[in-house]
Amino acid sequence: MLLADVHLSDLIWTTIWVFFLVMFIWVFIAVVSDLFRDHTLSGWAKAIWIVGLIVVPVLGSLVYLIARGQGMAQRQLERHQMAQAQFDDYVRTTVGSSGSSSVDDLSRLAEMRSRGVINDAEFEAMKARIVGGASTAP
Repeated sequence: MLLADVHLSDLIWTTIWVFFLVMFIWVFIAVVSDLFRDHTLSGWAKAIWIVGLIVVPVLGSLVYLIARGQGMAQRQLERHQMAQAQFDDYVRTTVGSSGSSSVDDLSRLAEMRSRGVINDAEFEAMKARIVGGASTAP
């Protein structure tokens, strides 16, 4: 049987090698993607980094992380902040264009109750719907 020839130590070493292989691929992809997203480097500098990463991938990745690691973190933070600002802007425009807010609805309800259009029971029921709907909305 084929499984009888595989020992636990072989499985552990295989797992360790697979882990490091996946980690290397992940770091390599992160370095290459950061390299292409960096607008401060010229095309020639990017080409030299790519050749270095292809010729000696482990050493090239380590040198890149040491030399430009702080910049990687800075660029990632800037991208995250820009994405957050775009999302916030989208939410503001979406909420602003949706019509009225729950505060406006409550003030209209209070005005309707004060004019006698609705009674207190109807006011409380509608208010509960508005307040309950506003608290469950994302």
